[in-house]
Amino acid sequence: MWFKNLHLYRLPRNWAADAEQLAAQLGKLTQQGCHATDPRSIGWVAPRDGGALVHSVNQQWLLALGVEEKLLPASIVKRFASDKAKEIEEAEGRRIGRREMREIQQEMTLELLPRAFIRSRSTYGWIDPINGWLVIDSASPAKAEEFLEHLHKSLDALPAKVLKVTQSPSAAMTGWVADGEAPVGFTLDQDLELRSTDKASVRYVNHTLEGEEIRQHIATGKIVTRLAMTWNDRISFVLNDQLQIKRLVFLDILKEQAEGQGENADERFDIDFTLMTGEVVQLLDDLVTALGGEVAA
Repeated sequence: MWFKNLHLYRLPRNWAADAEQLAAQLGKLTQQGCHATDPRSIGWVAPRDGGALVHSVNQQWLLALGVEEKLLPASIVKRFASDKAKEIEEAEGRRIGRREMREIQQEMTLELLPRAFIRSRSTYGWIDPINGWLVIDSASPAKAEEFLEHLHKSLDALPAKVLKVTQSPSAAMTGWVADGEAPVGFTLDQDLELRSTDKASVRYVNHTLEGEEIRQHIATGKIVTRLAMTWNDRISFVLNDQLQIKRLVFLDILKEQAEGQGENADERFDIDFTLMTGEVVQLLDDLVTALGGEVAA
């Protein structure tokens, strides 16, 4: 279990929550699967087949939000509705109006839904009640918000807040690139995006950041909005201006620690999850420090 994209939310440190109670509350909104005429189904599923809704390892909790969606393109509905409208017009010798056409489209949607293919996906979230983190693994901000919204619906109280730091990520990253010096524990890699106030952007991929050209962009007012970095030669990632961590890669030196451990898939899963959470907590602590610390509540 290795997360790839991190959306960060703060919980109180030593959050007084219980895994079993949390699972019981999640159990009220489990995924039921798409019924014949349901276009979509959403709810909590077990992160491990046959396991609990909250997978707990060393006081670290893993959750999974399952989503099923019927694949029914609007073009297909429109085609079937058009054929149905022609049949009515020929049989009754009249034209179909706009309102009636909308009703036919709605009828065809209900008729076609039971035959539509179902696409399934899961979004994972990790809760660290000790250090006070809620981390959602999603490349899409919309899916992260979907997870958070469903968690709010499921729990009696969820004291999760967006992480706020003293220095904006853009200002910090711009300073690091301009000075050619990363904060302690980090190195600057070779992927970079700069943007001006009029939204013009420049991207560099596998490009050295030490050239005068990049500093000239900064001197003319462009700010860094995405920057690839590596933490302690163990994790590489891309930080963006929204304080989201993208393209998280756990380097070989870290994964080698997990190889050969565990006698079965379940044990290896727990070892990977433990290793990942332990490393990411340290990464987040160092990153928050590099950004001037958290804003006091």
